[in-house]
Amino acid sequence: MATPNYSYEKRQRELAKKRKNEEKRQRKLNPKDGAEGLPDDNAPAAAAEGAPTEPGSDKPAPAAG
Repeated sequence: MATPNYSYEKRQRELAKKRKNEEKRQRKLNPKDGAEGLPDDNAPAAAAEGAPTEPGSDKPAPAAG
């Protein structure tokens, strides 16, 4: 039976920790990537400017008379 290679296992654990910490660091640097489901505070204000909210609001009102 072969003997376990403890140094290999330890190195793999260290690499996994390093990968996990790097992913965490990237998430902290780019918080927008992780918050796809959350609404953006600037989105409603940007949509309200110049964009009609009702389907027929871009047409002029009919003249009475």
